Amino acid sequence: MNEIAGIALAGGQGLRARPLTLEAPGHLRSKATVCFAGRPVIEWQIMALRDQGVSDFYLIANGRENRYQAKDVLGHGEGLGVRVRYSRPRMDWTNTGSGEATLSSLDYWQLDGLALVFPTDSLFEFDLDELVRRHRDSDAVVTVAVVERPAEEVAGKYGTMVTDASGQIRRFVEKPPLAEVHALAADPARVPVNAGLYLVDCGRLRKLAGEPSLAELARHRLDWGHDLLPWLVEAGHRVGIAPIAKLGDLGNLRDYLGTLTDALSGGYPHVLKGMLRAYPGNVRIHESSLRQRDATSGMTLAEKISAGLVRIGPNVHIGRDVEIGPGVVVSDSAIGDGVDLHTGCRLQRVACLDGAIIGPWARLTDTHVGTMAKVESFVDCVTVLSGYSALGNGVTVQAGVRLSGVTVYPGLTVPAHCEAAAGTSFETIADLQDA
Repeated sequence: MNEIAGIALAGGQGLRARPLTLEAPGHLRSKATVCFAGRPVIEWQIMALRDQGVSDFYLIANGRENRYQAKDVLGHGEGLGVRVRYSRPRMDWTNTGSGEATLSSLDYWQLDGLALVFPTDSLFEFDLDELVRRHRDSDAVVTVAVVERPAEEVAGKYGTMVTDASGQIRRFVEKPPLAEVHALAADPARVPVNAGLYLVDCGRLRKLAGEPSLAELARHRLDWGHDLLPWLVEAGHRVGIAPIAKLGDLGNLRDYLGTLTDALSGGYPHVLKGMLRAYPGNVRIHESSLRQRDATSGMTLAEKISAGLVRIGPNVHIGRDVEIGPGVVVSDSAIGDGVDLHTGCRLQRVACLDGAIIGPWARLTDTHVGTMAKVESFVDCVTVLSGYSALGNGVTVQAGVRLSGVTVYPGLTVPAHCEAAAGTSFETIADLQDA
């Protein structure tokens, strides 16, 4: 598969995923570099494709953060045994969407073979050999990877398509309303949706970029889903589909945590290749954390597990130098490096990033805890976070706070008396003062 190039699309500001996509107030975190089970998303993607034979990657970025944060993670690919090149900053000036950026980059790098175009805010599970076989058999210009979703999930969120008996797309519809999904779908329970993953014939696409009608579109707006795919279909060019096993969206907190739980339970075998060795129950604990002693009992984590003083699992990933006190219960969660989990706290479906501190007896469910965030809690003043709450980097939540479905931006302190309805977003100190 060495002739297959990987083209990563890194654009946008990650508005739906905030505060995961904020490093600090006003400082963006590229979606490509958001932490997922101990590694940036882009690193998991490159490793998974490398293991299927892809060695040359081209990152098409838009904006300083997307370009250089990804470069900080990947370099030129030396650490991963691949080669990575980056779009030139001047290309941002004429970028009118993901489709235009792709066409411009194919021409700049003079790519003529096959390339796999993929977004950097999703995980995929698929067989690249099978995808290539389907693409070549259909003689398509583009083959769209598809997954199936129920109509209610597709409406307003995913692009879908109408195909003929040979699997060629005859109509492409971007994020239709529910009534239109039902009208289009042969089976509303299994609607094919665009996974955002495309196998493309670079040489043929480069030639089509010169077509006057496509060039005119590109001057104003040319996104893959909204514009380029519909243009190809309407112009009579062959666009095929190929089913893949799984798409894991990371574009908002609910999807991020759902994909994380799925990955930790074994749903993405190509991702799991890069994880720590698994103990029974899909439990992965770095050896430094097994040796770590907590300040309360003085026992190592390995000793506490053996004695039944903590419950770890199922589906847990624990990084380096994590300190876990007695009575802690963790399941379906990823714990970053240097985290403190104090006595009696309970975490279920939680992403807890590096350096976070979870106080005694705190209860966290369906929650994201940013880097060096602090959740204060005491046995007689327990803090409870749930309902897809998200704490940005450096946030402090004082003891006794109960939040459900609340977002807190980086650097803020949520006072003990704070009350907030689900859906509340604390972005500034003034927001907290008004609560």
